[in-house]
Amino acid sequence: MKNFTFLFLVLFTSVSFGQKKYPQKDFRSPLDIPIVLAGTFGELRNNHFHSGIDIKTQQREGLNIYAVADGYVSRIRVSLWGYGKVIYITHPNGYTTVYAHLSKFGKGIEEYVKKIQYQKERYETGNIYLKPGKILVKKGQVIAFSGSTGGFVSAHLHYEIRNTKSEKIINPMLFGISVKDTITPVFKGLFVYPIGDSSSVNNAVKKSLLSFKPKGNNSHTTNRVSANGAIGFAVHVYDKLNNTYNRNGIYSLEMFVNGLKVYHHNLESFSFAESKYINLLIDYKQLAQYKRRFQRTHKVDGNQLSIYKKLTNNGVLQIKKGFNYNVEIVATDFKGNKSTLKIPIRGVESNRLFSKQKDTTAFKINATQFHKFQQKNVTVAFPKNTFYNDFYLDFTIENGIARIHKPTIPLDKKYTLTFDVSTYTEEEKNQLYIANLNNKKYPSYQATVKKKATFYTTTKTLGKYTLLSDNQIPIIKLKNFKDKQWLSKSTRLIVKISDKDSGIKSYRATIDDQWILMEYDLKKKQLVYQFKDKELVGSKHEFNIVVSDNVGNTNMLNATFYKKQ
Repeated sequence: MKNFTFLFLVLFTSVSFGQKKYPQKDFRSPLDIPIVLAGTFGELRNNHFHSGIDIKTQQREGLNIYAVADGYVSRIRVSLWGYGKVIYITHPNGYTTVYAHLSKFGKGIEEYVKKIQYQKERYETGNIYLKPGKILVKKGQVIAFSGSTGGFVSAHLHYEIRNTKSEKIINPMLFGISVKDTITPVFKGLFVYPIGDSSSVNNAVKKSLLSFKPKGNNSHTTNRVSANGAIGFAVHVYDKLNNTYNRNGIYSLEMFVNGLKVYHHNLESFSFAESKYINLLIDYKQLAQYKRRFQRTHKVDGNQLSIYKKLTNNGVLQIKKGFNYNVEIVATDFKGNKSTLKIPIRGVESNRLFSKQKDTTAFKINATQFHKFQQKNVTVAFPKNTFYNDFYLDFTIENGIARIHKPTIPLDKKYTLTFDVSTYTEEEKNQLYIANLNNKKYPSYQATVKKKATFYTTTKTLGKYTLLSDNQIPIIKLKNFKDKQWLSKSTRLIVKISDKDSGIKSYRATIDDQWILMEYDLKKKQLVYQFKDKELVGSKHEFNIVVSDNVGNTNMLNATFYKKQ
């Protein structure tokens, strides 16, 4: 009984210690509905950790978003992608809260932002920094309304808490937010990696997928593994919360060997600058090929994440002949629910039949050096430390398509990809752009810088690229009105716009030659203008819109409508 009591106290202390570092009662909830999460802090996302929690808004837009404490609005931004409409509030206790994907801002803030938009004659504002005291807010004040702005996202509130001074992001759950979670994390896959030329696992020299089976009490086990030399592991694991079907991220991952902890990371806090190293925490190649994220329980070279709490030999196990090892991997969610995965290992003399085949090409990458390679009409230039490791690059040109390796290697920096276009006419060059072909169905436009004889782009993605031509103008259609229609009872104008090739770059709309703010809904491919934004003079009005794509093809639409104020 004494042992049980001691173990309970140890576990309780370890879970609550992190919470005691942060104020528990300073902040109220940003919503007045029960908190159900669609995404947890630190979830594994593409090229970054999730920097907040995603709170479900019951699939609705327009719910009140409240200031969680007294403070002042320190930053506002409106953008088509990323956070969409977002507001930052700085509080006296040293923290800044962030509210993103909003449909609109609250009273006073909305008018302030629209004034700037009309001054700039742009929907996207860039960062608007405000001085302390410019816009003060009180705890419980409605500062915004829930929405789905910022790309192709569903309605929800992305909520963050940052240290105001350091800008480090902190798990909002540590500040007293509570959600119902009685469900343990779920293990879906396990890889073992021979590390180094002399290592092997079950006589294999390549990574192997190990099967496992449940043993009760949220525990799983594999068959006995035979190994030799340095090895490491990676797991595909997610968490589930009550009242939602979402697969969320776990809070903590640990590994024990014969009862001793050799690996531990948790998602208490991290900085934006280090978030890119997620690509070294996970098996990046596995993600690129099979869309499944396996996170390692060993730290690889170049990984500068600060989330690690306990590492012995960077989590790499040294397996010796004749010794037995009991490995246990423990996944824990924020509420302390745990699942375990046990791996018995026997150290044996290697009896491997094959050695690792070394890849060789004409393009050797030394990660610490600058490299520039050319094939036919294509040149690639890699700055120093673009890559984390040395390797041989595949670089070929076939049927006008440049293949710069496979997109299975993470990059730390952008490289430059240049096409020689000197053989094209000026008219042809006007329509050309660089496109990424990694998605066979949907080539994606790459920001293309055009010089007289060359086009170039910068990117952090390897794979297939080519030159494509776009000679089609964007499509513009009136949605909720027709030319010469009376709109006295209408509250808004809606226009549909699209472009099937290089994509929409810009648009400009006016009524009676005066610029109007049309908000761009990317999901619906439509622009919306609210009549309440401006007072119209007279009853006859001329609407005009010009839309351009990324190579400069332009379309224009004019319409007359009638409306009395």
